[in-house]
Amino acid sequence: MERISLIRDGKRAFRPFSTRPTHLALPGFSLPLCLLVVTLAFYAQADDPAAVPAGDATWIASLRQAAEAMEWSDAIVRHDWRLQRRPGSDACRILDPHDHCIQQGTHEACLEAFQSLEEAGRIPAVRGPAVIVLHGLGEGRSSMRPIVQHLRKELDATVLSVGYASPRAGIDDHGRGLADVIAALPHADRISFVGHSLGNLVVRRWMSLAPAADLARVHRMVMLGAPNQGSDLARMASKFWVLAALSNGAARDLVIDWPKVAPNLAVPACPFGIVAGGKGDNRGFSTLLAGDDDAVVRVAETRLEGAEDFLLVPVSHAAMMKNTLVQQATVSFLETGRFAADGSAAEQPTGGVVAEPTANPTTSSDADE
Repeated sequence: MERISLIRDGKRAFRPFSTRPTHLALPGFSLPLCLLVVTLAFYAQADDPAAVPAGDATWIASLRQAAEAMEWSDAIVRHDWRLQRRPGSDACRILDPHDHCIQQGTHEACLEAFQSLEEAGRIPAVRGPAVIVLHGLGEGRSSMRPIVQHLRKELDATVLSVGYASPRAGIDDHGRGLADVIAALPHADRISFVGHSLGNLVVRRWMSLAPAADLARVHRMVMLGAPNQGSDLARMASKFWVLAALSNGAARDLVIDWPKVAPNLAVPACPFGIVAGGKGDNRGFSTLLAGDDDAVVRVAETRLEGAEDFLLVPVSHAAMMKNTLVQQATVSFLETGRFAADGSAAEQPTGGVVAEPTANPTTSSDADE
C-alpha cells in the first residue's frame, strides 16, 4: 500500500567564448553543448598533447570523461574498480578507482587481467550488504557523486556507483548489463538500489529478467525522480521530427517506444519508496508541463502502485542528488523502510506534501540546475 510523506593560433587550442549558457530554440539542445563537442573533437586531432595549454588540461580531461560516460557501460564493479564494455562490441577496458584506464582490449583479455588483479589482492571482493546506485539518461556516475558520498558515510554497506552508456543502447540492454554486474557480486548477500530518473527503469527491467535467487537478495529501493509512467516531456519531443530522428538508445525508449517498453518493467517486489521533486503548487518548475513537476518529470509520472512511502521535495530534477533532504530521506528508507528518520510515515494528502528543510537545505542555485 502506498503511503505519502561547458584561438590560440599555432597550437590548435581555443577557449570557449563565454561561460554564460546560451540556448538554442530547439528543445533539448544548447549552444554550450555543441561548442563542447566541437572543442573535444578539435583537441582530439592535436598532433602534440603538449600543445594543449596547462590551464585547459583539467577542463579537457573533465569533458573527455563526460563524453566517455556516454560510450562505456560497467560489466563488473568492485568498489571503485570496474571492467567496462562498449555496448554492441567486444571492446573492454579496466578503470582503477581514479578512473584511469589501466588496460584496454577484448572482453576476454580484460576479464583475465581483472581476475589477476583480484587474485593479487589489488581489487577487494564485495561482501555483505551492498547498495547499487544508478544515474539517469544522458548522465554519468559523476552526477551521482554527492549522494554516493553521503551513503558511504552513513551506511554500513558497500556503495557501488554503476555507469551505463544510456545513448548507446536501450533499457532492455541496460537491464541485461545490470544483470552482469549483479551476477558478478556473489558475496553481496543483501542488495538495495538507489536510482535517479532512467536508472530506476533500468532496475525495473532487470527485475523482470532476474532469476529468483538474485531477486531474493534485493532488500529495498529508493526511486529519485523516476518516470515510472513515462514522460510527457519525451512525448513532446517526439512531435519534433528532428528530435525523434535523433533519439537513440534509451532516449528512443522514452520518446518513441514507451508503449512497448512499459509492459516489460517490473514493479519491485521489495519495499520501495519514491522521492519526487516539485513545488507542491500544481504548477511546478516547468511551464511546459501540466501539474507539479521537477522541470523534467511530473510528480504524477513518478507514481507506482505498491510504493511503501512517497516524499515530495522542493528540488529540481538535476539537483536531487546533492539535496540534503533527499540524501537524508534515502538513508532513512534504506535503513527503516520509511523516509521519516523515526521510521514512520505521516498521514498526508493524496497529492503529497512538500518536505520542509530540517538542516542545510538546498540553495537556490541547486534548485535551478
